[in-house]
Amino acid sequence: MKIYTSFEDYKRVQNPIATIGTFDGVHVGHQKIINRLKEIAREENGEVVLLTFHPHPRMVLQPAADLHLINSQREKIEFLEKAGIEHLIIYPFTKAFSRLTAVEYVRDILVNQMKIKRLVIGYDHQFGRNREGNFEHLLELAQLYGFEVEEIPAQMINDVNVSSTKIRKALDIGDLDTVKNALNRPFTLTGTVVPGNKKGRLIGFPTANIQIEEATKIIPSDGVYAVRVQWNGRTFKGMLNIGVKPTVSENGKRSIEVHIFDFDEEIYDRKLTLELVRRIRNEKQFDSLEALRSKLHEDKIETLRIFETC
Repeated sequence: MKIYTSFEDYKRVQNPIATIGTFDGVHVGHQKIINRLKEIAREENGEVVLLTFHPHPRMVLQPAADLHLINSQREKIEFLEKAGIEHLIIYPFTKAFSRLTAVEYVRDILVNQMKIKRLVIGYDHQFGRNREGNFEHLLELAQLYGFEVEEIPAQMINDVNVSSTKIRKALDIGDLDTVKNALNRPFTLTGTVVPGNKKGRLIGFPTANIQIEEATKIIPSDGVYAVRVQWNGRTFKGMLNIGVKPTVSENGKRSIEVHIFDFDEEIYDRKLTLELVRRIRNEKQFDSLEALRSKLHEDKIETLRIFETC
């Protein structure tokens, strides 16, 4: 996959079959759009082009909303490449860019810069200043500028439209089954192991304290999770705690710590990827370290039971 951060870098594609959007999550709805692009590209000897934006438009236009994203930028690029995108344009989103009218957006960006021949968009896609452009506008402009446009209907799972917003809401309540179904893969967190307070060692459950690679990455609801841990080309089982560790910490600072089963290696400053499998319980405060230790033993038994079926 070729990646461009400006149209000066973008080399003209002979027959671009394109889509546009933020594509946060690269969920099953996005995957359906990409599969349709690839299908058209095979039929018409074209190449698949995706125009996306960084930062996310809502982060520029609604900074007070404090939006967090399903994917880090690295993850998004990785998933789009795996999905089959050949040319990825990551265009800088600014307030000035947001003021382009729908006509200017199509004429100046899609037609003059990208030279699109076919455009495939998702259901209810809006674009241009104040989101004034929609599929009907695109149909009119396609006739004017000589390209074809196609709309993909909303992808349905259990009779619910899939969207990045709904996936974020599911993560906020720890509903990993909904998230996995919508993404067609488990939700993951990637970060670097940094020093913690080392209290876990005192009760026989040493943990790796994870610093997530991008501050804009969404973190699921506080609690204990069964996870697979990917490190150095290997996969381990473990359990993850997200929260403030009320029994062993007094600073109230939220942390992400994973206890890796059958593991005893030095991994400070190393990168781990955590694949979240199932939420086990809420985080809670215990009366003593011994009570916490006992509950963690129960959590480990439950985690191993989960891995027998997952």
